Amino acid sequence: MQKKLWITAAVLGLSLVTACGEEEPDTTTVNTEEQPGVQEPGSAETHRGCATVDLSDSERAAVEARLATLQDTAAITASHVIPVYVHRIHPAGGGGSVTDAQITNQLNVLNAAYAGTSFSFSLTSTDDTNNASWYTCAGGTCETQMKNALRKGGSNALNLYVNNMGQGLLGWATFPSSYASQPKLDGVVVLYSSFPGGSAAPYNLGDTATHEIGHWLGLYHTFQGGCARQATGGDGVSDTPAEKSAAFGCPTGRDTCTGSRFPGLDPITNFMDYTDDSCMNTFSAGQKTRMNNMWISYR
Repeated sequence: MQKKLWITAAVLGLSLVTACGEEEPDTTTVNTEEQPGVQEPGSAETHRGCATVDLSDSERAAVEARLATLQDTAAITASHVIPVYVHRIHPAGGGGSVTDAQITNQLNVLNAAYAGTSFSFSLTSTDDTNNASWYTCAGGTCETQMKNALRKGGSNALNLYVNNMGQGLLGWATFPSSYASQPKLDGVVVLYSSFPGGSAAPYNLGDTATHEIGHWLGLYHTFQGGCARQATGGDGVSDTPAEKSAAFGCPTGRDTCTGSRFPGLDPITNFMDYTDDSCMNTFSAGQKTRMNNMWISYR
């Protein structure tokens, strides 16, 4: 069976790589912290899935310790307007990317999704490059070459690379803590057909970018750590209910972590789960605080 992976190569401290994607349904039960996801009822024949190579305990502890120094000043008091540099990658002959109108619509989706956080997004520039290798780039040497050639701005700048990545991928992002050691690799890569109006239904309303930028701003998946997680949650956020595995489609009422230790239904409408774009509409208050603290700490 051919599997379509949406690799979210989200690198936290250089060693967390979150490979996220669309996956054909599989009846095999898997550990979603390690490999593509568990089949769940959904609205599509293919589903988002994730294969995660996590931080070592010491690496993650270092990040959490750094954030802990900001907990007493966690109130969001500043507004951060993020300059966005869009890099459209085309095949050698041109074409095969998003229109200016789709870029405008994508920025509108992002600003709606992040309303109520301290973040908003403002388009600074759009450039176009014809390069066959970069057009189907799924990471590795081609990614390094592409980003070294095109990245603009400083640590506060979102560089959004839009291509037709190979292997059925949807996108990937870097985490804030990787910026200091590899600033040129910082940014988000997104499949062009996942932009609003694209053909990657049910992931074509623009929330692939919303999800990936959540990683870029420092968020884990809502199901990080499953049911066996710390008080602040495997995602480092206390107000996202525990979730055993990723949710697909829009399974209303899903509750995979039960009992008094795990109050609340699964957060299927959260942007950091794997439900359809039409199901996602929420960042929790704790996630907003975490993004703000990540920004203060690393950007």
